This record gives sequence, C-alpha cells and structure tokens, in this order.
Amino acid sequence: MQVIEVNSTDSVQDFLEINALLNKSNPAYIRPLDNEVKEVFDPAKNKNYKYGETNRWIAMDDEGNPVGRIAAFTNSRYINKGTEFPVGGVGFFDCINDQPLANLLFDTAKEWLQSKGMVAMDGPINFGDRDKWWGLMVEGFDSEPMYGMSFNPSYYEELFNNYGFQNYYNQYYYSMQVDDPLPPRFPERHAKFKAKAGYEARHITFDKLEKYAGDFATVYNAAWAQHGEAKEITHEQVIKLFKKMKPVMDPRMVWFAYFKEEPIAMFINIPDLNQYFKHFNGKFGLFQKLQLLWMKFRGTNKRLTGLAFGVVPKYQALGIDSFMIYECGLLVQNKGWYYQYEMGWAGDWNPKMINIYRSLGGVQSRRMVTFRYMFDENIPFERHPEMEYK
Repeated sequence: MQVIEVNSTDSVQDFLEINALLNKSNPAYIRPLDNEVKEVFDPAKNKNYKYGETNRWIAMDDEGNPVGRIAAFTNSRYINKGTEFPVGGVGFFDCINDQPLANLLFDTAKEWLQSKGMVAMDGPINFGDRDKWWGLMVEGFDSEPMYGMSFNPSYYEELFNNYGFQNYYNQYYYSMQVDDPLPPRFPERHAKFKAKAGYEARHITFDKLEKYAGDFATVYNAAWAQHGEAKEITHEQVIKLFKKMKPVMDPRMVWFAYFKEEPIAMFINIPDLNQYFKHFNGKFGLFQKLQLLWMKFRGTNKRLTGLAFGVVPKYQALGIDSFMIYECGLLVQNKGWYYQYEMGWAGDWNPKMINIYRSLGGVQSRRMVTFRYMFDENIPFERHPEMEYK
C-alpha cells in the first residue's frame, strides 16, 4: 500500500472513481457530478481559497489499484461556537474496509494539518458551505441520497471511531409525504393570520427574481447570521445563486411571508436534483443538460428537498411559519406534482429547528455525524454547544 498526493490528471480521475467503486454494491448510491467535485479543488471556482488551502491523496494497493482517498482543508472562516483553537477539516474520505489503511489516510491528513498549525480536525466536511458533502452517513443507507448529501458504506463509522474520532455533533434529516395532512394547529394559525390586515404569504415568480433575492437576504441575515454559525449573505450573492438555480427551480415551492410588504419569513424548497443526476453517472455535458430539461418538462421528479427556512426574530413564536407553510400546502398538496419531501439537516445543537421539522409531522429519515479528532490530548474534547436563541 502507498499513499500518493493528487497532482496529475490520472490521480484526479482516480480520486473521482474511488467513491463510485466503493459504493457500487449499494443500489441507492447516486454518483456526485464529477465537475462539482473538481470545482471544490479549483482555486478559480472555489471562493474559499481566499481563506485556506487544500491537499488530497489517494491510496494504491500493490497492484496499482486505487483503494482509498482523503482530502484535508484549512479555512480561517471555519469557526464553531465554543472552539478557541484552529481546526482543520478532512473530507472526501473513502477506503476499503481496512483499518490500517484508514489510519494511514487519517495520519497523512493529520500531519499535513499539523504542519499548517491546526490543533484538531473535523470530518468528514467540505471545503465550502455546510449544505453539501457534510458529515458521515451512519443511518439511512436504504434510500437514495438527496443532492449534496454524503453517502458512504456503513463500515466507515467504525473506521472513524477506531482511529479516535469523537462525535462532535449529529445531523438529523426528517422526511414526510407531500400529501400528509398538516397538524391541526397549522390551519388554525393560517386562519388567524389570514384574518389580520397586512399579512400575506406568496410564492415567487421568475419575473421578479431579483426582488425575491433581496427578500431572501433580508430574512436569512436576520434569522441565521446572528447566531454565529452562518455568515451574512449579500443581495448580489443571492441573485447569483437564484440565477444558477433557475433552470431547476420550481417557483411554486419557494415561499415568503410578509407584513406590510416587509419580508418576515421564508420557506425555500427545490426538486431534488439527484433524481435527475442519478441517470448521468457523474457527467453533466450538453446531452445530460438536455435530458434534465426533458425530465423537468415531463414532471418526472416527484421528490422535494428543503433548502432554507427562517423567520425574522421579531416574528418568531407567533405562528407565521405555520401560516406560510399551510398556504404552500393549499397550493401543492394532492396535485400529484410531488410525493416525497425531505428536509435539510439540522444539528443536534439546534433543537429549535428539529422541533420545527417534527411539528410538520416529519419523521427522522437519516443521521449523519460530524466527527472531531484532537491532536493534543491535553486539550479536552467538547461536543458542539447548543445554539443560543435571542
């Protein structure tokens, strides 16, 4: 066995193929798009290179076959509450069921991170935002992963635990059927706000996309950036995101609530892109793009995923979320447009969001784990602190 740095066209391709090779026995596996993985490690495409750097390696057996991979990241903007020391990251980990080889890969990443001044490493995480390739799947192997969701063989958990990683936090996914009746308090709260002057909930339209991008930034920055787990987002960043999402966005599933035209809540959902990408085997050229447009036209994608949810603090705990979600339900339920709805992950440090998922009637469908490994045993390990609400 040998571990080599990824620094050639062949090693880049091996880095991509290992993931598919080690997951091929699970029919639920969906291969990520090759170009999206490559972009993580492209300084011209990934803005996080302003704040850190990466390295990656593959493991080869004695016959020259790829049998493992790992990437390591530093990022000065990767900050968790309660952590007072520099933490690096590892991700894109894949390995045959061989603990010594897994240890070799972890050691390789650890030594590189130590050389960069890191005191611990979290993983598996992404050199980017937490909505993609974040956490190790430990429950939920029997159903197809949502777009951006990590997917791995079940024995990986043991490889992490045996090396000495500890559970930093759990990430819970919840799901429900689109046509499942909402709990009784939803229509009650909907009726209350419907009768009040000034309150309104509506879905977006493409002709006012820039306006809704501004509304997204307003709600997001008020609801999330204040907690320290998320960075403020600009109107321009959201416009860019919305324009990128437009070809696959369903405007009927992107909702905002308003009081006197002031945006106060959002409920953002999109069709699960993996229901398209599972047909592409990691490729996304012109032919695949035409296929996607044809599938979208035919309405073949019956699965929704939650992308973002938030309520401006001033309006929290009033029931405005129930008003908005019920309004959405009146439009989309029992139409046959979508069948399954899986919400984005919520950390165990965010019990309020978990309670919101449960209040919808959601049932836990998967569990991921973000692990932490301390380099210095003199620094005590502490789990991620619970979010504080204002």
